[in-house]
Amino acid sequence: MVEEGVSAAADLGFGIRVAGNSRRRLLNRDGTFNVHRAGRDPGHRLSPYHALLGLTWPRFLALLVTFYAIANLLFGFAYVACGPSALNGPTFTTVAPPVALFLRAFFFSVETFGTIGFGHVAPASLSANVVMTVESLFGLLSAALTAGIVFARFSRPTAAMVYSRYALIAPYQDGYAFMLRCANERSNQLIEARARLIYSRIELRNGARVREFSVLPLEFERVAFLALSWTIVHPITRSSPLYGRTARDLINNEAEFLVLLSAIDETFSQTVHSRTSYRGDEIVWNARFRPMFVETPEEGITGMNLSLIHDFEPVVS
Repeated sequence: MVEEGVSAAADLGFGIRVAGNSRRRLLNRDGTFNVHRAGRDPGHRLSPYHALLGLTWPRFLALLVTFYAIANLLFGFAYVACGPSALNGPTFTTVAPPVALFLRAFFFSVETFGTIGFGHVAPASLSANVVMTVESLFGLLSAALTAGIVFARFSRPTAAMVYSRYALIAPYQDGYAFMLRCANERSNQLIEARARLIYSRIELRNGARVREFSVLPLEFERVAFLALSWTIVHPITRSSPLYGRTARDLINNEAEFLVLLSAIDETFSQTVHSRTSYRGDEIVWNARFRPMFVETPEEGITGMNLSLIHDFEPVVS
């Protein structure tokens, strides 16, 4: 049930109480929400699979390297704890004996964990064989889980959209319009792209702070192909909630423009989503975007220079 004061068409699921009391932006530029949830069941809160899928690739790879190093260090110490004669094979003669024994155990752990098995070092005691058996099973399970997660990360369709750093209030036809620009960073095609622009701001109702939401009508709410860039335009007519507003009004009212975009990724034939937002101080007035299209006359091909997506220029009245 939608709370009073927030229309069903525009409510994002925050509700009037949460949205009105929030002092931070509702939606970050990277599409994440500024919400906090507490009181969840610990079993539901701990979801390593979803956490690993949500990590960025640098963090995911760093976590894998850290896990690999720690696992082999622990098993290396376990072999050393089995005694100096637990492993047969040559040791390193260029370092002190205690270090040489640990290095032999560590690299034997690496061979066992990765099912390499060069054969230069082998377990010689019952305890070392038990540790080797446990590690071989642990290594097989780790490799299987890692392969599954890596495959899931590669096969999960995501949108790689880039949005203009600023939104603009630009001259449009006989008046003005709210504009932002977006483009697909990947070389694949997005089809049936749909955009939704929601205007959020704080209003005083009977002395109380109320965050109101309005869905802003767009010049084009959908495009058949998002092959190049897309300038999303909301004409500011007399019926627009932005009509008569100033830059100071948007800042004072803690205005936030939430952009929700969905499209079908033709590579996966699945729907992908992207979102971002603009605060009042992230809007440039009386400006227009510079063209970002490039042409190759010899080939007759029109394209775009993605590095120009943020560029704009002032409009002289």
